[in-house]
Amino acid sequence: MKHRGLLLVAALAAPGCISAPEIVMVDRATALEEQASGSFKDVEQRLARAGMSPTPVPLTPNQLEELGIQPTPLVENLGRTQADRVDELLRRHCVGEGKDGLLVDTRRRCQAGRLTSDDVALMERVNRSRLQLWKWMRTVRPAVTEEALRQSWHQMHAEGVVCGGWVEAADGTWGEKKC
Repeated sequence: MKHRGLLLVAALAAPGCISAPEIVMVDRATALEEQASGSFKDVEQRLARAGMSPTPVPLTPNQLEELGIQPTPLVENLGRTQADRVDELLRRHCVGEGKDGLLVDTRRRCQAGRLTSDDVALMERVNRSRLQLWKWMRTVRPAVTEEALRQSWHQMHAEGVVCGGWVEAADGTWGEKKC
């Protein structure tokens, strides 16, 4: 009986040692529960941001050129000087040697490709350089008129124009230089 009393005391004391489980109430659902219940807040926010983000607009090469944007060249121009580029433009008839000694924009006659803004800038640089050269020549030989200096320079320069280059004749007609 003594053992039965101990067992009874142990059985009555045991529930006092065990504490009741804590119950935690959460007022917000977890992300997994939100998605399971049909709430996709993160996905909706990403979609909303994507709708506000600018995306590329397909433009044709002509539209890009009108905007002043040049497409990357298909072939790199490595190792080519400005003189090589001018010779190529003369051969393609995009630029011509005018009878006044300056380069002229003849893009309507361009045979291959097109005249880019870089080409126009190159033509303008060459023309500025020629004008500066003529100005300097005038200071060296002040007795000679500017027109005479230009004409003599133009005659010498015309001999070095690339074969097939687009040149303006004295009568104002355009044609290829014969070699």
